Amino acid sequence: MGTLDVKIGIVGMGAIGSSLAALFTGNGYRTTVLGRREAGVFMGAYDALYDVLEGRGLVSAGERSACRALVSYSTDYGALADAEIVFECVPEDLEEKFAIYERLEGTCGKIRALASATSALSPDDLVRGVKKWPEKVLVAHPFNPPHVVPFVEIVKSAVTDGAAVKLVYDFLESCGRRVCVMKKSAPGFIANRLHHALLREAMFMVDNGLAEPEEIDKTLMFSFMPRYTNVGIFEHHDAYGMDMLEKLQNYLYPHLAAGRVSPDMVVSKVRAGTLGMKTGRGIYEWNDASIADFKKRAAEPYWRFFNWNLPS
Repeated sequence: MGTLDVKIGIVGMGAIGSSLAALFTGNGYRTTVLGRREAGVFMGAYDALYDVLEGRGLVSAGERSACRALVSYSTDYGALADAEIVFECVPEDLEEKFAIYERLEGTCGKIRALASATSALSPDDLVRGVKKWPEKVLVAHPFNPPHVVPFVEIVKSAVTDGAAVKLVYDFLESCGRRVCVMKKSAPGFIANRLHHALLREAMFMVDNGLAEPEEIDKTLMFSFMPRYTNVGIFEHHDAYGMDMLEKLQNYLYPHLAAGRVSPDMVVSKVRAGTLGMKTGRGIYEWNDASIADFKKRAAEPYWRFFNWNLPS
């Protein structure tokens, strides 16, 4: 079993919920998933994740069987009665989340932490839907798919108890995740703020005729981004000196993007209905072959982090 003595529940059987179930059982934790659809739909999604893991030689057939024995699925909230940590993984709609929290408060008498996988909603908004134990609510935002990507950011509300944070932190670390805790909540949390600051500048360069999207993608893939898989951005700049950085920033910052709304290249494509992969055309053209290639390349850098404490 897992290294911590804790019972795990997941609400939501979509891509994030299924992936978390694979991760938690893959580290020896008995996990109960609550969803609305029939069990076969969830188990099909769960098994598909293990098909890839077994195909890559990361999980043996025996280990896979042991993991599957740890997962259960139900449409009844009563199945979560003994859960101590519940991960909520439903769509980004406060009213839907509040309805779930109300049901959990009436069912989960042993809950010690309620962790939302939201990528956008503030924990200070989430706690408004909890009456009995708002101090147990926090955000634990993973990146898709969380059974592959090893990072989770924890975000506290103004009333989140330190014991809830520590429990979720320790649990996720026991599953091989690299966990960061924000000092206080802010829109976008850590990773998406950094991501969209970079994306804003990239799109600014396109809109201002400085470079084509293909050239910017090539620049990112073959210049500094590979470095940042092994060293941190602060570590990197500290290595070559704050005096050099000060001079460069004072020269460069006045020329960088400072937009407050979505840039023209996004707005124009939304209005034209060329939304990207989902419509077959956006910045790039998409077909079955290019989609399969993209998904393979997107996951490839993360396989080296695979470090599960597999049951046998």
